Amino acid sequence: MADIKIKQSPAERLFDVINGGFLLVVAAFIMIPVLHVVAGAFSSTNAIVQGQVGIWPVAFSWDNIHYVIANSAFWKSFQISILVVTIGTLLNIVLTVLTAYPLSKHDLKWRQGVIIYILITMIFQAPLIPTFLVVKQLGMLNTLWALIIPSAISAFNMILCLTFFRSLPEELFEAARVDGMGEYRILYQIAVPLSKPIMVTLMLFYAVGHWNNFFSALIYVTKPTLRPLQLYLYNVINGGSTNESSSALLESAMTVSPQGIQMATIVISTVPIVLIYPFIQKHFIKGALVGSLKE
Repeated sequence: MADIKIKQSPAERLFDVINGGFLLVVAAFIMIPVLHVVAGAFSSTNAIVQGQVGIWPVAFSWDNIHYVIANSAFWKSFQISILVVTIGTLLNIVLTVLTAYPLSKHDLKWRQGVIIYILITMIFQAPLIPTFLVVKQLGMLNTLWALIIPSAISAFNMILCLTFFRSLPEELFEAARVDGMGEYRILYQIAVPLSKPIMVTLMLFYAVGHWNNFFSALIYVTKPTLRPLQLYLYNVINGGSTNESSSALLESAMTVSPQGIQMATIVISTVPIVLIYPFIQKHFIKGALVGSLKE
């Protein structure tokens, strides 16, 4: 069967050309700094100091990567980040599902009021000082919970999950109730298995949020052993305010440059997210589109 081609008007072709060119320019603005950082991570110290590095490595070298990998403080922070991402994302998903599922039911009492209250929290967020005082009064300063509990649920992600649940056929749930299933059993045996795209999407949103979050650690954590990777990276980029990074920079001054260490640390800290994303991309696109549809 021959393919049917839709003939475009000159104006439509001109729009496609302009739109494609604009997207290429935007992509270049995004990718050039990324390529420069990657090139710097794999370039020699002399090339970095003399400003010869562009978007390709100059005098290819593993010294910067070797230095970062050999630094014990980096791996301690890496372990903290893995713990925060794992525990935090699981807690996020559980709380989001338990909040979104009942709110997706039209017969829930006070449903509209609760949704409006949640929407208000998206517009007016708690200031820093009251939030800090609450965390302090709860005794969570200098604990992992200070990095997890304050961001235990996102109103935006909950709305996405709620919208997805509402898109599921209500007849399916009614049939389950006729068969004698309770609401918790319906949730975990029917609703959650059918919501794989939005679950994966929310896991990505929450995991990336925890992975990139350094501000909570900057405010709530002073113990070096509890600093996540992004706070370690923040200190390295700002010249090293921790004892570990300062001494390491001085010891490596003859073989690697501070700029090279910064770029290598950024590259290595980005690798986990870059590796995970391709495996969940198809679920991410489907979940984001379906979850954003308004009933």
